[in-house]
Amino acid sequence: MEVRERRDLYRGFGDTMARAFELVVTPLLFALAGWALDRWLGTGPAFAVGLGLLAVVGMSLRLYYGYTAEMARHEQGAPWAPR
Repeated sequence: MEVRERRDLYRGFGDTMARAFELVVTPLLFALAGWALDRWLGTGPAFAVGLGLLAVVGMSLRLYYGYTAEMARHEQGAPWAPR
C-alpha cells in the first residue's frame, strides 16, 4: 500500500471517528443542559427532550449538507461531471 493511500485511509478513519463522537456527545450535552434548565425552572423533561431533539436534527442537517458539499468537491474533476 502506498504512503498516500495509507494516509487517506487513516484520515478517513479519523474523520469518521470524529463524526461519530459528535453525533453522540452533542445531543447528550444539549439534553444535559435541558435537564439543568428543567431542574432550575421546575418543569418536566420538556427542555431536556426539546434540546436533545434540536441537537439531533441540527447534527443530521450538518452531516447531510457537509456530505453533499464533500461529494460535489470530489466529483468536480470526474469524467462524468457536467461541464
